[in-house]
Amino acid sequence: MTVRTLQQVIPSVPTSDGAGVKLRRSLGSQRGLTVDPFLMLDEFSTDNPDDYIAGFPAHPHRGFETVTYMLDGHLLHEDHLGNRGDLKSGGAQWMTAGRGIIHSEMPQQTEGRMRGFQLWVNLPANEKMKPAWYRDIEPHEIPQVTLADGGTAKIIAGSINVAGVVTDGVITGHTTDPLYLDVDLPNGSPFHYYLRDDYSAFIYLYEGALQVGAPGNTRPLTMQTGAVLSPGDQITVTADNGPARFLLLAGKPIKEPVVQYGPFVMNTRDEVEQAVRDYQAGVLTG
Repeated sequence: MTVRTLQQVIPSVPTSDGAGVKLRRSLGSQRGLTVDPFLMLDEFSTDNPDDYIAGFPAHPHRGFETVTYMLDGHLLHEDHLGNRGDLKSGGAQWMTAGRGIIHSEMPQQTEGRMRGFQLWVNLPANEKMKPAWYRDIEPHEIPQVTLADGGTAKIIAGSINVAGVVTDGVITGHTTDPLYLDVDLPNGSPFHYYLRDDYSAFIYLYEGALQVGAPGNTRPLTMQTGAVLSPGDQITVTADNGPARFLLLAGKPIKEPVVQYGPFVMNTRDEVEQAVRDYQAGVLTG
């Protein structure tokens, strides 16, 4: 058994997106700073409505998936297919842009805290042009398990085995076999997860501090920082100097070329240029 080590630290950096929403970006903050199949991870967290009120007006996507997970707040999703979905505290949305989708994500509050994450997950070449699809996930639909050594884990995608009992998340069966956990640990509590050696794994710590790795061979991870993990079949982290809360993301690498231009993620420059032309011609979505 090989315990994964902290291979690369990726601090989140302040930026803005949409119509000026302030956020912090770790994955995707620089060209090539990705962990196959994950392309981008944004954290938004503010009590100031000026930081989020303008939201994300209508914009296109093609060639990948977006996962929005809300800790606090209320966003309304609307798209060209006529879908409307409410993202509320504790809920999530998994959207496959596929061939193309034009959607908006707008705050439904004028005060209070807005806090959550958006993750971009790549699609393999043979799925980039499939029809758009999305799933709204209500808070009560997300399973939560009590961990063997203390703490809890919410399972948005993938599964977790605790004392021989396997609990599946809402999203399973995708080609990249994604794992998306929100783990909450009390001070000093370890967390262990067994994973295929050839899968990518990434941790984003958004509260507290962690020690990453097996006892005697750990590295610290501080708040609002990501960690790319080395190959291995076990992940071990421990909450350090207080409670800690983090996202654990893992998946099967696609191992294909990635060419990204804004909201379009394809395999070649020609495909990206075609996406731009399709959008300009009003035929992005088929």
